Amino acid sequence: MTEKIIILNDGRSQAPAIPATLEPPTGSVQDTLARPLHDLRISITDRCNFRCVYCMPKEVFDKDYQYLPHNSLLTFEEITRIARLFIEHGVEKIRLTGGEPLLRKNVEKLIEMLANLRTVSGKPLDLTLTTNASLLARKAQSLKDAGLQRVTVSLDALDDATFKRMNDVDFEVAEVLHGIDVAHSVGLGPIKVNMVVKRGMNEQEILPMARHFKDTPHILRFIEFMDVGASNGWNMQDVIPSAEIVRRISAEMPLQPVNPNYTGETAERWRYVDGGGEIGVISSVTHAFCKDCTRARLSTEGKLYTCLFATRGHDLRQLMREGRSDAEISGAVAQLWRGRSDRYSELRTINTDGLSRTGGERKVEMSYIGG
Repeated sequence: MTEKIIILNDGRSQAPAIPATLEPPTGSVQDTLARPLHDLRISITDRCNFRCVYCMPKEVFDKDYQYLPHNSLLTFEEITRIARLFIEHGVEKIRLTGGEPLLRKNVEKLIEMLANLRTVSGKPLDLTLTTNASLLARKAQSLKDAGLQRVTVSLDALDDATFKRMNDVDFEVAEVLHGIDVAHSVGLGPIKVNMVVKRGMNEQEILPMARHFKDTPHILRFIEFMDVGASNGWNMQDVIPSAEIVRRISAEMPLQPVNPNYTGETAERWRYVDGGGEIGVISSVTHAFCKDCTRARLSTEGKLYTCLFATRGHDLRQLMREGRSDAEISGAVAQLWRGRSDRYSELRTINTDGLSRTGGERKVEMSYIGG
């Protein structure tokens, strides 16, 4: 019998402590390794209509799986309030994730609320959303009208059989490509396309994907199969190192490295020598980038995680719903970040069992806090 992975309401998360002395935010806060708080990723639903084998496999997320009740989810007002407090500490980029964020009813209203916020320098937020594109074609215009700037689309193969085997719900590649086309036509770009590469499953799609998106405005990014959570059966032997991916592509379509757009950018950038655009590789297994990580993650029901590979969260929803002030919640967030020392990927070994269950605890699932 398959073991159920319990990832929600597990009792491990507690409300963060309120500092004894409340200080106004300065617009910048750094952790113990001098990493600033720059990015906030917000999961707005724990539901998804795909069952990708590396994220929400059917044997775990089946018809009997218990999702969060609606009243447990953060309201749009609560999300916007938290976002505003994070912005006061230096956040300039917010990415909406899931699950599949376009499944959240009236998501355009949330986007409109977030788009009205401004960074400490008075600029609009860099507001983005990650989607499997199943609903993108029908929603692209309303998302753009609400103030969304860009989308990132998950697409793991061009071959229909391979893609259906990975999404495990018989969804066709053509529908994803159509969603990308519509999103581009309404101005949700530059569009990034994320391909998770798993050895023995879709590695043969690396070159076809590169050929397809070369000479387009879109940026294809290859992601090493990661040991996030405990439900995806991660094994180091399934990882295709990003250096190998770059070698394969460059052998046919020569590449040259490009400087990052900003400190802490997750993807290493490469440009086609002939001017045919660029690709990115996200090497969280073979080339740790913890030293530059500037990202915090907020779960669907308001738990703050300071690392993608975390085992514990900090319950901000509890603080809000028990009536804590902005100053108190802001102080708690700043205190948490100043104490942050996460560097899981730098500590990872080939055998990750010890890290996967630190103190007997499982890492939180990617579907719960977004990638």
